[in-house]
Amino acid sequence: MTQAILAFNSGSSSIKFAAYEVDAHAKPTLICKGMLDRRSADAEIVIKDPAGKIIETGGARADGADSDLAGILIGHVEPLLDGRRLAAAGHRIVHSGPDFSAPVRVDSDVLRKLEALTPLAPLHQPGGLAPIRTLLASRPDLPQIACFDTAFHRDLAPIYRRFPLPIEFEAKGIRRYGFHGLSFEYIAQRLPKPQTRSVIAHLGSGASLCAIRHGSSVNTTMSLTPLDGLMMATRSGAVDPGLVLYLQQSERMSASAVEDLLYRKSGLLGVSGISADMRTLLASSDPSAHQAVDQFCARIAEQIAVMASGIGGIDALVFTAGIGENSPDIRRNVCARLQWIGVQLDDNANAQRRGVISAPNSKVEVLIIPTDEEIMIAQHTRDVVVGAVS
Repeated sequence: MTQAILAFNSGSSSIKFAAYEVDAHAKPTLICKGMLDRRSADAEIVIKDPAGKIIETGGARADGADSDLAGILIGHVEPLLDGRRLAAAGHRIVHSGPDFSAPVRVDSDVLRKLEALTPLAPLHQPGGLAPIRTLLASRPDLPQIACFDTAFHRDLAPIYRRFPLPIEFEAKGIRRYGFHGLSFEYIAQRLPKPQTRSVIAHLGSGASLCAIRHGSSVNTTMSLTPLDGLMMATRSGAVDPGLVLYLQQSERMSASAVEDLLYRKSGLLGVSGISADMRTLLASSDPSAHQAVDQFCARIAEQIAVMASGIGGIDALVFTAGIGENSPDIRRNVCARLQWIGVQLDDNANAQRRGVISAPNSKVEVLIIPTDEEIMIAQHTRDVVVGAVS
């Protein structure tokens, strides 16, 4: 019987998912993909075929329980598998901690270790683990594989991996991990010239950069948590660590209040005072919206230069994810700040979202490559359970 794998990519308000036909060797073949919106008690589901045509919509009352959603989703997807047996479920899990450096089958002990990492990724870890917890209870025989956003960065050199702290802290797992690894891994495999020195800009509500050489991660902007690095939709990105001490000591803010400030009330939302949505800010005439956009782009350009320093220069700059793929204005703003290193944008190509958007005389090739985290989840899941799907 032909086998299928279901890939879960869980966010704070939705679950992206995709079902793939798999065997032991060939690239997974997409059967269908879609999204489950869990912002209300009614879980709204949209499912599309491989060509992007909507083939099913629906909803079911989840009563606010994440545990219901995985079962609801599978109930909608399994009839579309056309006789294929659901062999495994793969899940994007943001933080692996020090115990895991590659995809792993989840049991109760693994789940407990991953739940303990929630303080390091409070916006992501709970949503990623909720479907696993449910399916462990309702379908204990279904293999479930955790695929980590940190895994792509596991071989960072000590100069980029370690914090400048006493060594005993690294022994406790306090180190730079990096995130968005499934996205970066996908893009790295699709670079037209894998040997080039490339910087990938994954720009969405969460945003980070990765310096890639010969297909491997050399440095990245996020570190112990997905809070570090670039300014994001509601996250501050890198700030003076002394600021945290000041907020706690002089402003008398609790640790939870500081967490709420830095994770949920900062970034584009905090600077603009208007919205965390880049589309809203770009459409606004408010000076605060303009400042937020410019600050976002300035930080990206600055850190692209930092990433390039670790790989001895830059041959290719890749934009991906929601903002990176879809906003000509942001790409133009960032690239204008990088003309000093030879970046020249082709305005027409940029506006039309062509694959290559740099001008012929640009010293750096600039590309748009849409990301696909779900197929990476499927591939890793297939590889872990290869015996079950061969």
